[in-house]
Amino acid sequence: MNKPIAIALLVIGVILLIFGLNAGDSLASNVKETVTGTPTDKSMWLIIGGVAGIIVGGVGLLRGGKA
Repeated sequence: MNKPIAIALLVIGVILLIFGLNAGDSLASNVKETVTGTPTDKSMWLIIGGVAGIIVGGVGLLRGGKA
């Protein structure tokens, strides 16, 4: 994997994770979690996408590749 692509995936993953954690603390998420016991789908997908981006970008940087 190219290093610029790995860095971009890592940065996008961090941004998605931050947005997901913020969405999980929102009023709508708190209300839904109180009623149903689960956070909103949007916050879960943002967190999952962020973690996946961080993992793929990190592995791409660690494995090396073209500059």
